Amino acid sequence: MSNAAQGARARARIEVTAAIKNGARRQLAAKGAANLSLRAVARELGVATSALYRYFPSRDDLLTALVIAAHNSLGETAESAEAAASVAGPMERWIAVCEAVRDWALAHPHEYALIVGTPIPGYTGAAATFAATRVGLVLIGVVRDAHGSPGVVKPPLPAELRPEAVRMAADLASDLPPEVVAALVAAWAQLFGLVGFELSGQFHKLVEEREAFFRHAVSQLAHAVGLV
Repeated sequence: MSNAAQGARARARIEVTAAIKNGARRQLAAKGAANLSLRAVARELGVATSALYRYFPSRDDLLTALVIAAHNSLGETAESAEAAASVAGPMERWIAVCEAVRDWALAHPHEYALIVGTPIPGYTGAAATFAATRVGLVLIGVVRDAHGSPGVVKPPLPAELRPEAVRMAADLASDLPPEVVAALVAAWAQLFGLVGFELSGQFHKLVEEREAFFRHAVSQLAHAVGLV
């Protein structure tokens, strides 16, 4: 087979794969991840279900592709926001990344739910991947830069938590103090919790100025990890 023919086949496969993923995303929006099926996606695309098996052998394979794509899209958004704010101070960079995460989630609520929401019954794919850590790595990078120049204030750490904090630091950022890494993990979880609360309607009739509230909350998270 000629290189031109191979290139055409590769492009066609990319296009078909993208069409399947887009159809699956529409199914997610309409019926939720638990009800996603290759049969429904095939019906929407007007093809036989067997045609989809050449690209995704099972529903879990398709879900895993969607999960990884969502993590990468969110990660790229966070990385771009940090790069755009790279000349600012650590606090401003931290806030820029957090706001980019919120903006992405508001624009892609069903994909956000897919990667952060309730586990999908019967789904066993999507083991931890680099894609899932990209937002956390961006936040670690902001704190690492602050630690290397203006410095960070070490948050308090209970003695009984120190061994766990030391272990987390060894796994995630051995060049940062364990106190800071423990606070980073907590802040990462709270960031996604804030966004999830908003998307799930938990702030209804409770928080009206949500953008300002979010900015204030993530500023407090920045202080909690030691940014000054």
